[in-house]
Amino acid sequence: MKRSCVTLLGAILMGLMITGATHGADRKVPQSQAEVTLSYSPIVKKAAPAVVNIYTKRVIKTRSRSPFFDDPFFQRFFGQGLGGMPRERIERSLGSGVIVRENGTIVTNHHVIDGADEIVVALSDRREFSAEVILDDAQTDLAVLKIDGVKGRLPVLEFADSDEVEVGDLVLAIGNPFGVGQTVTSGIVSALARTQLQLSNYQSYIQTDAAVNPGNSGGALIGMDGRLLGINSAIFSRSGGSNGIGFAIPANMVHFVVTSALSGGKVVRPWFGANGQAVTSEIAESLGLDRPGGVLVDNIYPDGPADKAGIEQGDVILSVDGKEVFDPQAIRYHIGLERVGGEVPVEILRGDDRRTVMMPLAPAVEDPPRDITVLEGNHIFTGLKVANLSPAYADELGLSMFDKGVIVLSVDRVSPVRRLGVVRPGDFVESVNGNKVETVDQLQDLLNDVDRDMSFGIRRQGRLIECGVRGNSSYYCR
Repeated sequence: MKRSCVTLLGAILMGLMITGATHGADRKVPQSQAEVTLSYSPIVKKAAPAVVNIYTKRVIKTRSRSPFFDDPFFQRFFGQGLGGMPRERIERSLGSGVIVRENGTIVTNHHVIDGADEIVVALSDRREFSAEVILDDAQTDLAVLKIDGVKGRLPVLEFADSDEVEVGDLVLAIGNPFGVGQTVTSGIVSALARTQLQLSNYQSYIQTDAAVNPGNSGGALIGMDGRLLGINSAIFSRSGGSNGIGFAIPANMVHFVVTSALSGGKVVRPWFGANGQAVTSEIAESLGLDRPGGVLVDNIYPDGPADKAGIEQGDVILSVDGKEVFDPQAIRYHIGLERVGGEVPVEILRGDDRRTVMMPLAPAVEDPPRDITVLEGNHIFTGLKVANLSPAYADELGLSMFDKGVIVLSVDRVSPVRRLGVVRPGDFVESVNGNKVETVDQLQDLLNDVDRDMSFGIRRQGRLIECGVRGNSSYYCR
């Protein structure tokens, strides 16, 4: 009996090996001791020279704090003049990048080079070059750089089709963790289409357990064929070290951004033109579905792509271009990979009717134009940077396409409202002296007519705050 059980177990294991081997020519489990002792070194030798180290420098300007800064008597006479003497300090950071063109085109993370005054790229052969940014796309957390003066062709990594990646695939992560120098770690693909990380506007991350640490950002995640599967971008960690949960931007999105950079230097994406929510178990039960899945459409932008495709409120979006979606971020990602122009098939469920509609691929509209303006004049709003919000600009800022009005982008440190603390970046200016504000031009016209006493309304996270100011000094809000 014991021998028959062993024989049966051996047959099962052999069957599993055969199944693994026949699943795909490129995927199989080790079947001998020789295969167990195989090395990754040929892959690393091929891929590692195309991974670079990136060093950035940023000049931070500050002011020394006067010991009288908080004294009301001195504040009355000197105001912001008590800020002290200007000072400068140098902030340095490091990251990684991947050469994707032989002429010196490099892709890295937006957060690696964000705000940098100087960018230096160090190749694997220790040569160093200054780099310029040819595209910086905060919405995907990607940036494309270019280095000049390189003699000969540089090694590059070819893009893989990240849609073909499967959970369990072996992967290598190459980068410069903690600045110790180029490092290779190994692991597997732990999960796909991670969309709830709030790291960028277009999320569908590849999760891996290959060790990724600070400094790996912008480095390569490669497969066993040595091609680029993704750009390592983030880790999930409470300590700052690797916990075996790293996230990479898929190669298909990276390729889209690189192509955009080389064909005009600007990313233009289609938009969906509708809002929705993930279909949970409770929603699925209320809709009579046998399982949760898809996105329930809540609101549709008039005359937007979803509206033109005939999608209606209450429809459930099941897939985009043949790819299943389970939350709004997935819809955004898959549509964001398409080129403007043409159409994309969207599968929907309307009641018991399952159908496919063709949605036009058009960019988000910028109506009204953003009209970014720094307000000036003899009023408390002096020094505010404001803009008109449109679906296109809301998309860039990560806001709802249905938000409208005049948004506050920043508040200058010497602005009177900064001192009073009544207006913050992200607020909407709703009214001035009882007059509704809809555009920047209208706001400027109203401010030109105000005297030292004025009232205004601010919308903050959906809540209306009404304020009044007397003589640029005393104020109330309710």
